[in-house]
Amino acid sequence: MNPLEPNVDKHLRLEVFEAKFDVKDFVGALSEKLISQSKADPGPFDPKPFIRTFEAAVDKLIAVRKDVQAKTEQMEKSVRVAERDYSKKMAELNRGFEAVGQSFSGMETKMNEVGRTAIRIGEQMESVHQQRQRAQAAYDLIDFYNQFARDDTTRLDAMKKEGKDGRRKVAVLLRRLATVAKEVDLSHSDKTRENIDRYCEKFEKDMLHLFDRAYRRGDPKMMHHCAQTLLDFNGGASCVQVYVNQHDFFISRVRAEGTPNIDPHIWDTLADPDAAPPTTESGLQDLFQEIRTTVGQEAQIVQAVFPNPAFVMQVFLQRVFAQSIQQHLELLVARTTDMRELGFLRILQLVHQLTGILVEDLKAYELPSVIPRSPTDTTEFQRTLKGMSTTNTSNTATAATISTMLETAMEELFIPYTEGQRYLERESTSLGEMYADYLAKFTRYHEVTNKQGKSSMFGRMVDQLSAAAATSPSGGSSTSAQAAAALMRFGGLSSSTTQAAQNPEDPVREEDGVLSVLVAERMLKWHAEAIGRAVELSPANDAPKHTFALLRVLSAAICNSYIETALETLQARLDALDNKSEPSMQPLTVLREVNLISHLWQRYVTMALLPLASSSVTIRREMMVFNNQAVSRIEGATNQAMQKLTDGKCEAGQFELDSRTAIVNWLSAQLAKQKRTDFKPKNDDISFARVNTEPCIACCEMLEKVRDFSKASLNGKNLEVFLTEVGVAFHSLLLEHLKKFPVSATGGLMLAKDLKSYQDVTDSFAIPSLHERFEFIRQLGNVFLVRPDILKSYITEGYLGRIDASLLRPYLAQRSDWGQAEKGFNDDLGGDAGAGGDSRGGMRDRFGMGRLSMIMKDLEPLREQISMPSMPPMPALSSGFASSFANARPARFSSGLAGCTERGEVCVDG
Repeated sequence: MNPLEPNVDKHLRLEVFEAKFDVKDFVGALSEKLISQSKADPGPFDPKPFIRTFEAAVDKLIAVRKDVQAKTEQMEKSVRVAERDYSKKMAELNRGFEAVGQSFSGMETKMNEVGRTAIRIGEQMESVHQQRQRAQAAYDLIDFYNQFARDDTTRLDAMKKEGKDGRRKVAVLLRRLATVAKEVDLSHSDKTRENIDRYCEKFEKDMLHLFDRAYRRGDPKMMHHCAQTLLDFNGGASCVQVYVNQHDFFISRVRAEGTPNIDPHIWDTLADPDAAPPTTESGLQDLFQEIRTTVGQEAQIVQAVFPNPAFVMQVFLQRVFAQSIQQHLELLVARTTDMRELGFLRILQLVHQLTGILVEDLKAYELPSVIPRSPTDTTEFQRTLKGMSTTNTSNTATAATISTMLETAMEELFIPYTEGQRYLERESTSLGEMYADYLAKFTRYHEVTNKQGKSSMFGRMVDQLSAAAATSPSGGSSTSAQAAAALMRFGGLSSSTTQAAQNPEDPVREEDGVLSVLVAERMLKWHAEAIGRAVELSPANDAPKHTFALLRVLSAAICNSYIETALETLQARLDALDNKSEPSMQPLTVLREVNLISHLWQRYVTMALLPLASSSVTIRREMMVFNNQAVSRIEGATNQAMQKLTDGKCEAGQFELDSRTAIVNWLSAQLAKQKRTDFKPKNDDISFARVNTEPCIACCEMLEKVRDFSKASLNGKNLEVFLTEVGVAFHSLLLEHLKKFPVSATGGLMLAKDLKSYQDVTDSFAIPSLHERFEFIRQLGNVFLVRPDILKSYITEGYLGRIDASLLRPYLAQRSDWGQAEKGFNDDLGGDAGAGGDSRGGMRDRFGMGRLSMIMKDLEPLREQISMPSMPPMPALSSGFASSFANARPARFSSGLAGCTERGEVCVDG
């Protein structure tokens, strides 16, 4: 083997492989010097040095591996020997531990037996000790009782002079002696009982005097001793009363009663319903701030002085509420006696809000309610008697929580003003008075307006309620009388209201009787304030009932006294309209305000009032029924006014105008001014110079005015039904109108111009069904323009082809050349008869009129379409024309408005 160089040999040692080993680094280290020499040799590469070096390295590594293997085998043998020794030692140790564990288990069992024996002995000793203490206490009580029987108090006096411990022992003994004296029934026991009572009174006075002196000196330790002693003696109630009665807070408040601190600024606007309710009152704010400061200080003092701080704090706070806060509340309420009820209610709400904030702040001073026992009580005489006075027991019971006491005190503070129906009556009276005053001019205007006619709905309602409220059968009020009296009382209504309206001092003005959404918003704002007070001041269970009662007041004002009164005046004006004068569109503006006010009212009821009654299903259902009934009355009056403004009727096969109508009557009057020569002119040049006839111009102007006013005042289905009613009625008028005037060839052109104007105006209504009707009217007018030879084919095609020929004859008869054209029609009738069959039936078949019965069946869907806004669009064209020619009655507008009654709202957007 070739010898290795030193630098290579060091890389083949065993310690090189014990550390981190890398093959590449190892090979590089062995061949590093060889590579350098190979690079320095200029000749060709010679591998022999590398081969010799690596062969020697391999031999060296084999030798190292053999050494390592030999050492490994030797160490494994040593490890196996050590493991056997270790196993033997562990087995020996386990056996030792098991033996020790068994020993400890035996010792534990014996110790448990000894412990149970010791416990039994301890219990027996405690029982014996308690019996001994009771026996000693009984002996002492009997001894002291005999001393009191002999009127000897020397021993007690000496014990009382021993200091704090002596006084506490005396307190406990006196309490027990008083209990024993009540149970003993022997001779001369009354005298002994008197002696004990007299000494107890003297002891209590001495302790109270000592407590008072310590209180004045500011000695909390002595005060605590006195309080603890009196607690052991009789519960400590007298000590607490002395502490509370002599507190500077109550003394200073009593001195200041003659000059109360009341804010003078809030009284100017307190009773103004439009002014915001007050949020603070300086006198009350100062009082509450002083209470917060005082209670914060007293909480620390009470915990340091009294062993029952929670009870003391309750007594202190009860005095604060019953004296200071209640007195200030009474002073504030007394200032409202000369005001309207609103002033009283706002003051009550203000005090309630501020007091609620004060209560929440005072709840932070919650103190422990556990009353500590006296250390001397462990030896009480006979647990069955307890040795405790009833006062101490009551203190323990009343020491619940300060939070509960504060809530109770706040509730009792407002009971005189909210008990029973007191608050609700005052709230309802306040609303009724405000509404009556606010609507006084409005009511007086409508009373004067309707003075010549029958009495108004408002007056009749008040008179009926007054009569019903005065009814007293059998000496007692009936249910209806009670309800009427309640409505009169809640609404602030009386017969004097109507009398005041009938005897006004100031002249009425037109603007006083105008409906306005702003007025309704103002009334709802007042009502919302009243509802807020009712929810805050009323118990939670009474909130639904009070909400319903205030809803009745609102309904009586905004529905009966406001909306229905205006609608009644509107109907009276419509009744008094002259058919010959152009009707005013002012009723549409009134109906628009009614619509907006009703929607505002219903939205308020739905969003604000009904959720407050969600806790009572019965009251919520009654509110919904009551509200729907009020809406139904408004809808009925509204629909009746709309009918009087637009309605017409068809009876006995001839179209007649209702004597109550306005728009339709006036349109009919304008058409009646049509001259018989308008469509049969003698001078063609003059006729062609005119665009339309005078009745046509007047009717178109009226229809445009109706369109503009209705679109400005109505919307949704109400607008559609109203314009449909006017259009259908005018369509029927035109059908009757065209039967009355002869038409020449030149006059037919004038008639076509008029009909085209009518069609253009009604098309601006944007009602599809009216477009079809007036398209038919236009084509009907064209029968006066076509030549006689094509007349037959014209009436059998298009719109006219769907109408029975017999229904078209009255219009064809107005042609100036009808004498010649009629002969051709009669010839056709005869030919059809000769062909075999009914000549009348042949004529109908010839003109395609065999489906007349089917057409007439379509009348009902068309009529329903007009009367019900929620139905689909108009049916087939033929039904509309057939209904016109069959003299069908136009749809009633009431169906369009009354359809929303079940939903509890006025129909506006369909």
